[in-house]
Amino acid sequence: MQVVLLERVPNLGQMGDVVRVKDGYARNFLLPRHKALRATKANLEHFEKERAQLEARNLAAKSDAMSVAEKLDGQSFVIIRQAGEMGQLYGSVATRDISEAITAGGFSVDRNQIILNVPIKNIGMHTVPVHLHPEVDVKISVNVARSHEEAERQARGESATVREELNLDDLGLEVGAALAEAGGEE
Repeated sequence: MQVVLLERVPNLGQMGDVVRVKDGYARNFLLPRHKALRATKANLEHFEKERAQLEARNLAAKSDAMSVAEKLDGQSFVIIRQAGEMGQLYGSVATRDISEAITAGGFSVDRNQIILNVPIKNIGMHTVPVHLHPEVDVKISVNVARSHEEAERQARGESATVREELNLDDLGLEVGAALAEAGGEE
């Protein structure tokens, strides 16, 4: 199916390009989200009449996205979750959770704008891309921790999953004491 793009679509084309796409992609994604119109003669004429308004709207949306991007780029957001001893989360952190954390931080970001290929399943610092506009992307840092104290330690660069290590001398004394106790009980 041939469509005319109403906005820039990554890996497809710029606004105004007439491109050939698979029917399902056009019917299920491009047309319902108003990213394209079928490339009929009437739609092409309509697009040319509306082109100036579409470009103006796109520039306004891009400038809004750029202003948000300047403030949002590099920000860090803390998400508190329950996790096991080795840092494996009992659930996961999805785009909805990240969107809520960003909104609580004073920004307006929809969950569809957060690019997360797989849910976050471990505690730690995670870099997450945010797609504010077809031409504006930023990266944020998501700090997933079990508590606010642990989040602060992770932000400083300390690992939250490191166990306390005993040196071998202390371990030998503990084993010897345990064996002595076990031998004395008989």
